[in-house]
Amino acid sequence: MQKNSSVAYVLYHTEGCHLCDIAQVLVDQTAINYQHIDICDNASLAERYGMSIPVFVQGERELFWPFDAAQLQEFLGV
Repeated sequence: MQKNSSVAYVLYHTEGCHLCDIAQVLVDQTAINYQHIDICDNASLAERYGMSIPVFVQGERELFWPFDAAQLQEFLGV
């Protein structure tokens, strides 16, 4: 996992979310750079994604859980 402010990908999650842990493993397997952001640190993110996490985002595009490795690869365009 890389933390870089210029990264175009974000995985929204929260601590203690086992689905978020699964999503993180899938994203880590792609070896892309992304930000890992806890929605509980931001009220507007918690309101927007609270019932939907994990969510993988690139710009305006959002990939909502459940997703698998194939769907993630398609989202990434690989």
